[in-house]
Amino acid sequence: QVRLVESGGGLVQAGGSLTLSCTASGRTFSDYFMGWFRRAPGKEREFVATITWSGGSPAYTASVEGRFTISRDNAKNTVYLQMNSLKPEDTAVYYCNADRNWILPNKPGPYWGQGTQVTVSS
Repeated sequence: QVRLVESGGGLVQAGGSLTLSCTASGRTFSDYFMGWFRRAPGKEREFVATITWSGGSPAYTASVEGRFTISRDNAKNTVYLQMNSLKPEDTAVYYCNADRNWILPNKPGPYWGQGTQVTVSS
């Protein structure tokens, strides 16, 4: 079983930046595809980004394309989400996700972190 712990959330003004981190333990991190999802107040969970086990093929939901960057450091067992040009509509709890297979928008992996709150003020 993979254990995931997110950090880096907080309050930021619109146009600002934050970097989320997710550190994994319990299994070989480089065996896992990693992803980020988010849940805004009153809305369903939404796919944000995903990356392969080797750090290739990053993919994003359209609303964050060009503003967010997903990356990973397998030596540190950590996946990152760099968020730039933040908008109030990015306000949500952000969750790290892991799977031994591809993570898709409608097919998240079975492993989740506890979430980290991101609040963007206008």
